[in-house]
Amino acid sequence: MSRIMSRKGQLLILLSFSIGCLYLQSNLQQIPQCICGGCHKNDPWFSTRFNTSYHPLMTSNTSVVSAETFQWWKRMQNTRSGWKDYKRVVDKIFQTIPDKEMHRDAGPERCRVCSVVGNSGNLINSHYGPMIDDGDFVFRINRGPTKGFEQDVGSRTTHRVIYPESAVDMGNSTHMVFFAFKLADLKWLVSLFTTHTIKQQNKVVKITTKANMSLVMVVSPGFMKYVHHQWLNKHGRYPSTGFMTVIMAFHICDKVRVYGFGADKDGNWNHYFERIRPAYKTGIHGGTFEYVTLKELQKRNKLELYE
Repeated sequence: MSRIMSRKGQLLILLSFSIGCLYLQSNLQQIPQCICGGCHKNDPWFSTRFNTSYHPLMTSNTSVVSAETFQWWKRMQNTRSGWKDYKRVVDKIFQTIPDKEMHRDAGPERCRVCSVVGNSGNLINSHYGPMIDDGDFVFRINRGPTKGFEQDVGSRTTHRVIYPESAVDMGNSTHMVFFAFKLADLKWLVSLFTTHTIKQQNKVVKITTKANMSLVMVVSPGFMKYVHHQWLNKHGRYPSTGFMTVIMAFHICDKVRVYGFGADKDGNWNHYFERIRPAYKTGIHGGTFEYVTLKELQKRNKLELYE
């Protein structure tokens, strides 16, 4: 009898050990492996702002936004258009560009390093070019050129962030990351790849742009509101494209390096490729608060900020 009980005991111990191992393995899979050194779990300041449920990019299935979000987005523009108008234009967009999820491939073995390149004059004579090009993804903001500035800003562009007024031609392997600040922007995007008829918004815009239609990605209004409320505490009328791109990088990258943000070494807000006259004001974007937030992220080792 004691021998039988002993065997039963051994089986119970073995079963308990196996269950324990499975439980441990399951929990380990839920904890980021941090192979890039980018763990965020132990930072309450970051965790209260960063929310993975807000994926930056729209599909037809995620284009529906709450009434509150739609009203926030609508306040950025001068229009009487309503929800039905928005939905009708979005439906046209996903009849034109690919209707698929992009950059949702996060996993414990991935270490995607991303360079986010702003346009500040502080990039002049920085010699950051090779480091920028070393990123797996290289995001460039609006019209920031590379030709003639390769030593300081690099030459690769995997993602070009634009809105209609800042559109430029881009290479066939470059993703267009499209920010729509108004319904007219979404209509322009449809026109760009179909009728080529829209040429006037707040100012003259290009009726056609060299871009790969299969690599176009539209940023969700819900993501824009999330950045404005959770990251910027509603500073400014709405976030800048540059700051939203940095936060987007947190959602699709594992390590984020930021270049060319803020004023130049003399305290002037200029571009590395042009002098701005009159002096640039951050105005509607709350640029000072955005920069302070970037510095806080640097302090907490969440990104690398190169000035």
